[in-house]
Amino acid sequence: MTTPVQNIGINTLRGVPTSLGEYDGRAVLVVNVASKCGLTPQYTALEKLSTDYADRGLTVLGIPCNQFMGQEPGTPEEIETFCSTTYGVTFPLLEKVEVNGENRHPLYGELTKSEDAEGKAGDIQWNFEKFLIAPDGTVAKRFRPRTEPDAPEVVEAIEAVLPG
Repeated sequence: MTTPVQNIGINTLRGVPTSLGEYDGRAVLVVNVASKCGLTPQYTALEKLSTDYADRGLTVLGIPCNQFMGQEPGTPEEIETFCSTTYGVTFPLLEKVEVNGENRHPLYGELTKSEDAEGKAGDIQWNFEKFLIAPDGTVAKRFRPRTEPDAPEVVEAIEAVLPG
């Protein structure tokens, strides 16, 4: 049975329709990303998580967003090229969306209902906010932007929800 988060349609960076339901049975780390942000070097740790845990059932998904000081102005092609050439990103990138406000993508409408470690739900604070989706499609954890992808609490949370 799929959850509301898994049922919401979103396109890949290249415009192909998909949803998080494609990853049913896997842990998924959803991150709103940007190419021109002080936190952009987090791509390195995200890629390492992606490669280190792929065989154990983790998928990292990057979702570009240009809502924070215009830090993701690129076209899909520019974003893809930047990510692969600068950070060696191999994990899937989805379409550029808005994560806050009246044009917030429905996926983020659902994700932002989840609380962070301090019990706060609501708007995305900045680029590189992370949501860990358990294999059953529920939101397991929410990490704010400054929490590094390879921080002990993130790795521990990922290992706790890996399938099998």
